[in-house]
Amino acid sequence: MFAEIVTIGDELLIGQVIDTNSAWMGQELNKIGIEVLRVVSIRDREEEILEAIDNAMKRVNIVLVTGGLGPTKDDITKQTLCKFFHTELIFSEEVFENVKRVLAGKIPMNALNKSQAMVPKDCTVINNPVGSASVSWFERDGKVLVSMPGVPQEMTVVMTESVLPKLHERFHTDVIIHQTFLVQNYPESVLAEKLEPWENALPECVKLAYLPKLGIIRLRLTGRGQRREEIKTLLDREKVKLEEILGEDIFCEEDTPLEIIVGELLKKKKLTVSTAESCTGGSIAARLTSIAGSSEYFNGSVVAYSNDVKTGLLHVASETLERYGAVSEKTVIEMAKGAMKALKTDCAVATSGIAGPGGGTPDKPVGTIWIAAGYKNEIRTYKQETNRGRAMNIERAGNNALLMLRDLLK
Repeated sequence: MFAEIVTIGDELLIGQVIDTNSAWMGQELNKIGIEVLRVVSIRDREEEILEAIDNAMKRVNIVLVTGGLGPTKDDITKQTLCKFFHTELIFSEEVFENVKRVLAGKIPMNALNKSQAMVPKDCTVINNPVGSASVSWFERDGKVLVSMPGVPQEMTVVMTESVLPKLHERFHTDVIIHQTFLVQNYPESVLAEKLEPWENALPECVKLAYLPKLGIIRLRLTGRGQRREEIKTLLDREKVKLEEILGEDIFCEEDTPLEIIVGELLKKKKLTVSTAESCTGGSIAARLTSIAGSSEYFNGSVVAYSNDVKTGLLHVASETLERYGAVSEKTVIEMAKGAMKALKTDCAVATSGIAGPGGGTPDKPVGTIWIAAGYKNEIRTYKQETNRGRAMNIERAGNNALLMLRDLLK
């Protein structure tokens, strides 16, 4: 069963708002056996909305529309859908009561807010428990179009509580099961070459996808069929074969962020960690502390951008900086040791490099980043040399640092 998502709003197309709705919807639809065929983003223009939903209704059985349901003049989705389905807007007392409940004590009722109770006549209206914009469920020729608010917090609530259950009940769908493996130590092309015989022998209902992520490759196996147990058994068999081929290069069998993997390992071992960061500017610390409960194992960070901070807070020797430079193996080793001492932790990671776009030299070009991971008396280092642009250089260094720490603790 296929669906198409149509997102409406000029703000999406000029980059003012990032479309997080579609990614979330795709994940949740997959869980009930519905595959998203495409995502289309369009402006708040009647002719463009009509064209997008007409094309979508021709291609798929389920069309999910988000956005354009506010009370202001630029929100025209309801009126346009009425035109498409040859109906009209009518006042709903039930929706009005819901609008009053949602706005009570927060926003005064005015004509614009009251207009939110105007709904398409020939559709099933679903009240929005957390917002004033209701959901419209249309059916035509066995196909369904659902119009929902574009505010992510509202969309996720109405999808979870109402739309997904109704879609699951309305359509007979295949079972779709995903199994993701996180793999290290391979470039994508080398990994694909190694896995080619196994991939070619996969059952017809099982597909493999490669999802590279700056130093990591996510392998996603997807099984599709009528019976969950049969698909699960097939995936388990292929999982065993994959583990035999790659061994310990598979470091996780779920699509789990590295900061969670490292955090769980630190908690299990009852260890504490700190970071000493130069070119990564505290981004590794931010990732570690983004996890609820990280105070159990994260003590702190020193963002040592200048050499004075490296020497003053992390006790990097001046002789080390003079002889080897800030971007060197010797420096990150001393930074890691200094972080463990200053912040009283069992382990630490340190980075120093040239993230770019400028600042490189012939012997240390842009993209050169030294990374150290330390645990007790052991320090491991790695020289990252690939230049993919500042943001990607920093993200890759963070991934490498966390992978190094994980391997050290294991």
